[in-house]
Amino acid sequence: MKRHHTMLGSAVVASALLLTGCQAGDDATDYDAGSADKKTAGAADDKDDTGHAQELAAAQPRIVTTYEGGILTLDATTLDVIDDTKLEGFNRLNPVGDGRHLMVSVAEGFRLFDAGVWTQPHGDHTHSYAADPQLTDTVFDTELPGHVVNHGEATVLFGDGDGKIQTFDTENFSDGAPKPQVTEVDEPHHGVAVKLADGSMLHTVGTEDERSGAKVVDSSGKEIASSDECPGVHGEAAAKDEVIALGCEDGILLYKDGKFEKIDAPDSFGRIGNQSGSDESQYILGDYKVDEDAELERPERVSVTDTKSGKLSLVDLGASYSFRSLGRGPDGEGVVLTTDGNLKIIDPATASVTEEYPVIDEWEEPVEWQKARPTLFVQDEVAYVSDPGEKKIHIVDLESGEVMAEETLPHAPNELTGVTG
Repeated sequence: MKRHHTMLGSAVVASALLLTGCQAGDDATDYDAGSADKKTAGAADDKDDTGHAQELAAAQPRIVTTYEGGILTLDATTLDVIDDTKLEGFNRLNPVGDGRHLMVSVAEGFRLFDAGVWTQPHGDHTHSYAADPQLTDTVFDTELPGHVVNHGEATVLFGDGDGKIQTFDTENFSDGAPKPQVTEVDEPHHGVAVKLADGSMLHTVGTEDERSGAKVVDSSGKEIASSDECPGVHGEAAAKDEVIALGCEDGILLYKDGKFEKIDAPDSFGRIGNQSGSDESQYILGDYKVDEDAELERPERVSVTDTKSGKLSLVDLGASYSFRSLGRGPDGEGVVLTTDGNLKIIDPATASVTEEYPVIDEWEEPVEWQKARPTLFVQDEVAYVSDPGEKKIHIVDLESGEVMAEETLPHAPNELTGVTG
């Protein structure tokens, strides 16, 4: 079922619109993104009959979702299937940050996926293109591929099994497969790293058995700052003015103005393990768990941390959520998909729920984290909400709460992300 596609087209395309001005063919890149026989029935008609790139009137966003055995690429406006890429196993997706590429976590490391849409500058305007998505042969080797972080102009990959940090200038992915700058942490652990604007690197500190905090080093490896006040450190998010937040089992650790600052949770065990930030906001949205011994805690509160004042507030949602439920709107508002099937919109300045939009039926988080569950992905002014039980994805206008489109997919969606084109 699809509805309100005209309204949806204006909401998605307007938010991603990039100026175009030359005739098709001027300085166009002839990019072979795969053969035409990869197209599925219902694929977008935006390529020539060789599978090469076709110039577009404007940037064309796409949504990418995994399923058990592959990756689906969808038109972000209609949710029509553009491509079905077969790939066995449990596959994780992470945007590179260039509006085109993703990293797929595979056994050998991070494998580069080209979503097939991009925009190139040309004088005082730009050109946008579309081609077949392609799972490339490029793999950035690491053991146990973990977090991928886009921050500023850099993309950083972290290998949990070998402690390898691979750093790229994000714009270099437009030329194919760039070579990373490679460094390593002292001991491998489930961690994360972020390259900062001044060229320094923030990364977590720990071992295979225990994680304790983080440190920042300059380009020569010299330590600038460190903290061991973040037991169980996990995840990261950036806020306005390049404040970096790391979750702890007893609060949150901030790095700002060249030093670390610990903000304690109101409970002795108050774990923040997943965060969502916004460059438009001084606030960090995070989960919040208080049962140290639970196999799977289903919390009904989220945390909001003011990175300027250092105040940590809790927001009662009236329903639970999962680690794939957190997002941020275009103005920095918090967005949470709860197990009652609603999107809760949070004003972080008041730490309160301001809107509640019904989207899907009630659901329960599965015990195994790899199992598919309803998932939230926000791109510009719209939210994408998956419902794996129904094999559906819904698109919601974040301003009005209207479900502008929904589509039944050939497979139950699991991980969910997108590219702007």
